[in-house]
This record gives sequence, structure tokens and C-alpha cells, in this order.
Amino acid sequence: MLSDLSKIRNIGISAHIDSGKTTLTERILFYTDRIHKISEVRGKDGAGATMDHMELEKERGITITSAATHCEWEDHHVNIIDTPGHVDFTIEVERALRVLDGAILVLCGVAGVQSQSMTVDRQMKRYKVPRIAFINKLDRSGANPEKVVEGLREKLRHNAVMMQLPMGLEADFEGIIDLVSMKSVRFEGENGEHVVEGAIPDAYISDANAAREVMLDAVSMFSEDLMEAILEEKVTEEKIHEAVRSGVLSLELTPVYLGSAYKNKGVQKLLDAVTEYLPCPSDVENTGVDLSNEEMPIVLESDHNKPLTTLAFKLEDGRYGQLTYVRVYQGTLEKGTTIINSRTKKRHKVGRLVRMHSNQMEDIERSGAGDIVALFGIECASGDTFTDGTTDVAMSAMHVPDPVISIAIAPVEQKMDTNLSKALNRFCREDPTFRAGTDEESGETVISGMGELHLEVYVERMKREYSVEVEVGNPQVAYRETVSRKADFNYTHKKQSGGSGQFGRVQGFVEPHEEGQDFEFESKVRGGNIPTEFIPAVEKGFRQATDKGRLIGFPVIGLKVTVTDGLAHSVDSSDMAFQAAARGAFRDVYGKAKPIVLEPVMKLAVEGPGEFQGVVIKTIMQRRGSIIGTTEEDGFCEVEAEVPLSEMFGYATDLRSMTQGKAEFSLEFAKYAPAPPDVTDELKKKFSSKIVDEEE
Repeated sequence: MLSDLSKIRNIGISAHIDSGKTTLTERILFYTDRIHKISEVRGKDGAGATMDHMELEKERGITITSAATHCEWEDHHVNIIDTPGHVDFTIEVERALRVLDGAILVLCGVAGVQSQSMTVDRQMKRYKVPRIAFINKLDRSGANPEKVVEGLREKLRHNAVMMQLPMGLEADFEGIIDLVSMKSVRFEGENGEHVVEGAIPDAYISDANAAREVMLDAVSMFSEDLMEAILEEKVTEEKIHEAVRSGVLSLELTPVYLGSAYKNKGVQKLLDAVTEYLPCPSDVENTGVDLSNEEMPIVLESDHNKPLTTLAFKLEDGRYGQLTYVRVYQGTLEKGTTIINSRTKKRHKVGRLVRMHSNQMEDIERSGAGDIVALFGIECASGDTFTDGTTDVAMSAMHVPDPVISIAIAPVEQKMDTNLSKALNRFCREDPTFRAGTDEESGETVISGMGELHLEVYVERMKREYSVEVEVGNPQVAYRETVSRKADFNYTHKKQSGGSGQFGRVQGFVEPHEEGQDFEFESKVRGGNIPTEFIPAVEKGFRQATDKGRLIGFPVIGLKVTVTDGLAHSVDSSDMAFQAAARGAFRDVYGKAKPIVLEPVMKLAVEGPGEFQGVVIKTIMQRRGSIIGTTEEDGFCEVEAEVPLSEMFGYATDLRSMTQGKAEFSLEFAKYAPAPPDVTDELKKKFSSKIVDEEE
């Protein structure tokens, strides 16, 4: 356990798919002596990179789950989480950023800022994570770091400042020029392990001096000392470091580093920047809520001697039971002690405490504030807070996006039912964006997730890890309903069945919600016509009614209900009566409010050779897509569009065949939009036939 918190760094490595995150992590582990042999993501030996430990990851050459490890660099303890780049596994990025203090945003030197770079950047901003940028793949044909920095500034609105210049590019990329020390840096040896500094070659001196001036001008905004030193021509490396660190911690500066992880260049200097500029645990303010004091906000201190507070951010079914990854925010976590789950109030004994290295582990006795470790045999959910019992604190949970696609599954043989149930229980616990349930009407098992690849991976895992083969039904899109106009209601619920009856009257109106929120309820009842204690029951009744719309049977969103008047009976009115009155009022008014169907629209980004731009646009237009923008540079094109999710099934196969496998795409949820009449009519027909079948 490190007592000096200033020597701890908790960092994530995030980027668009195929930007080289896992390759970079592999080099970091090699240079910090955590591994003694470099394995590639798509290695010839089939071993796969250290951090891609699942068989599926090795086969597909992509990261599916975030993997945690740690290493030592220049007396600093660095916890690293390598996250997936594919948007289908976005929860892995969310939960990593929720517990990390800093991040490395990796960008491809050729493609620059891509669609998933923007998503990851939004996630970093959501959790206020300071970051440094690493422009990778400068050995590739078409590499252009200046263009990438421009993209950082224009597309992501970063105050991006180059801290290095490349010496050569593409096949001639031989090293970098450090603009702080004003030295050339080459990476020699079989695996670039020897960092050799020297004088800047004459050919680069004028460019380096100009770039240093730009860099100093930008970073001096964060330090008066540096500003004065520039005027007096007394600039020191220490003053530059202080200014850059100040800018990074305030989230107002993004220092940019260069290299090629695959060619073993630039990684050690990036590690220096991580320890120099990214925050230690005590630089970051972490807050929770005090459950014993009306959920008042409470600031947690990165102090080993304070009461224990930890957050479980990731669950895995390991060889020895459930493995729970936790971030210790305050206090000390020790083997053999008892911890309490703030949500369930259950007590758990810490039987085994480990430090993770991908899927390997090292047993430890204790862990202190600021550290990331894992526990065994603790039954909990992702996002649970644990304390030592002296306080009752809960950390805020991570943002969990709603699933956008569902499929029905059924085991090929009935004897697989038990294993299927085990698999679904485990996957739902591990991944909050994966949902499983039974369709009330059909009785089928339905799984939901973030995209086709997301569900495909889980179906494959059922087969490999639980020996369950399933038949997969057609994908079901998560449609929604909403109202398109204001309509009034005045409904009386009256029921007499011997003894006390039920009575409640509600009056008011429904209307589209201007801000597009799912549901808002407002009471404008005056004079006690509906007693105050029954108002929550009215709200509950309307909320229940929106769970399933009456147009196509999907949830209703974007609705505001305002109750203006009503009537109660001194004997027959109750919570149940007013809930029933609200549900009746909703049934009554829904048709008058002209309901419409909303379909999920996805943001699609397709990248590939410029020669296929016309073909790509054609594939989008055929799927009811609308083009947002296109860019073409150096023979490479990117097309951004919005396309209904219902039209995107099988797109990967079509795109591959029409572009000779040279184009790739990413897809993420953008918004709900009104569905066209033909789609609405088809959905209404299906819903009507279901109702008829049920009645028969």
C-alpha cells in the first residue's frame, strides 16, 4: 500500500476502435517490466495481447471487456484500464472513466478524430477526467499529426498543444523532438527499449524553435511564473511542467504526444507525461451522499486513516467465484475485515484481496485510498458502495445508456434451460446495458443490448462458457410512443362492490413535453379538491399507464401531464382509487392527443477509401438514411449520417461486400424521431393482431 498518494496514477486508455489502445498498453507493460515479451493484438502465435485475455477477443482482434492492470514507472504506481473502442461495449468505457482520475486519448495518426473518439471524449467530459492525447501510428502511410491536432481543436474543442514534433513520418519516422527539453529522442534496441536523447538535427531546428514558441505561448496562460520567465528569458523545464500540469488538471489544456506503439516509438515519453501531468487521487474531488443525513452531499478525502468508502465498478465471473473490481476512495481496505454494502446493508468478510494484471492476480494484504483492486466472493451489483460501517455513504452511480435492440432466444434443447438461466443472470449482473427478461405476450426469452455485435458476443459466450446453443429470433427495435398535441381529460373512477367502494375524479390535460423528457407530472389542484396525500397516487397511476402505450404497445415518452382539478369522497377515496382514476383518464385522453410512433435513429459513421464514397452514400440512402456530412482527404473518406436502427440489420455484410471489405463503420444511438406512415401502419397492424389473438 503506497502511503504517498502523489505517486499514484489511475489512468484509462480510450479511443476509436483500431486506434492502437491495446498495442499501446502492451508496450507500457513491457517498458515497465510487467511482461517480458511483446504479444500483438492479432499475433501469429494466436496468443493475443496481454490485456485481451478472452478467447473471443483474441479471435476477433478487438477488446470486448475493459481489463485492469498496474505497473511501476519512475517511482510511481500506475493503475491502467484498457477499454474497448467499439460503441456496443460503451458501458466498459463508462465504468472505467467513473473510477479513473486521468486518461490517455489515443488517436490514429492517419484517420485522426473519428466518430468514437467523439463519444469517448463526451464520456471523459461527463466525469470531468483530465486527459493527454497520444497520436499513434505515425509510421503509417498518410500520417499527419498536424491535421489530427487541428481535428482535436475543431471537432472536440480541445485546447490541444503539441509537446513534441516528429522526426520524419510514415516509413521515415525515426523519433521525436521534445519541445520541453529541446532534444531529439530516438528509441533504439530490438524493442525500442533504449531511449537515446541528443541534439536536434539541423534540418529540424527552425521548425522546433517555432513549435516551442507556440507551445510556450499556450501553456503560459496557466502560470504567471512561466509568463514572467518567458519575458525575462529564464524559462526552465520545471516551470513548463508546472504550467502544463495546472492546465491539464483544470481540464483546459490537452498536451499532445506522438509515436508509433507498434514500432516501439514514443511510449516511454508518454509515460513520463502521465506521471508528470495527470492527477493523483488527492488532486481530484470525489463526492458521495450521506445516507444517514437526508442524502446530503459529502466530499471524500483520499486519506488512508478516514472511514472506508469503496465503489464496485465492474463484476466478472472468475475461476474462484465472482470477482469484484473496486476503487478505494477513502480509508484502508484490509484482508479479513468486514465491509457493508450501502445499498443492501449486507455484511461481507474480505476473504481474498488481489491486485489485477489482466486475467492474472496477485494476493495483497491491504489497499489504501486511491487504489484499484479486486475482491473475491462478494455478491453485489455493479455500482454498489461498500463502507466499514462507521459511515453510511453511497457514491453516485455511473451513467448507463438504455438498450436499443432486442432479440428473442430459445435453447436448442430443453435440458439447457438451467445453464441459460445461469448465463443470463451472470451477464445481467456484469453488464448493466445487457438486459434479459420474458416477453409477457409471447412467453419468449428476450435479451436486449447496445447493438448487433453486443448481443452476438453474448450469444457466443453462452455457447462457449455455458455450453448453451440458442436459436435467435429476428431483432426487435425499441420503438417508443408519444403524443403530438394537447388534449383535456376529465375522468371519474367509481366502483361499488359492497362495503366501502372506490371513488376518484381527475381533471386536467396532457401535452408533448417541450424538453423531450420521458415524463413530467405537475399538480395545479387548488382548494383541496384532491387531498394532498392522493396526489402521488395520481402521478403513480399516470406513470404506470405510460409503461405500455395504446398505439403499438411500447412505452410512452415525451409526455407532460398536468392535473388541474378533481374530486374525492370522504369514505370511498383511496390511493388505489386515484391510481385507477389516473389510468382511466390516460386511456380516455390518449387517442385525443394524436399519438405517434417514434423510432430510434442511430448516428452512423462510415470510413473507407475515397473511391467508395458514392457506394457508401448509396447504401445509406437505401436504408432511409440522411447524410449529415462527408469529408475526403488524402484518398480517405468519412461519411456521417443518421439512419433508423430498424434499417441497419445486416449492414455490416452489405458494406463489406460493396467496398471489398475496405470500409468500416460505427453506430451509436442519436435520438428518437417520428416513424414514417408505412412503418407506423405496419406496427399498428402487428399490435392489433396480437390483441385479437389474446382476446380469442
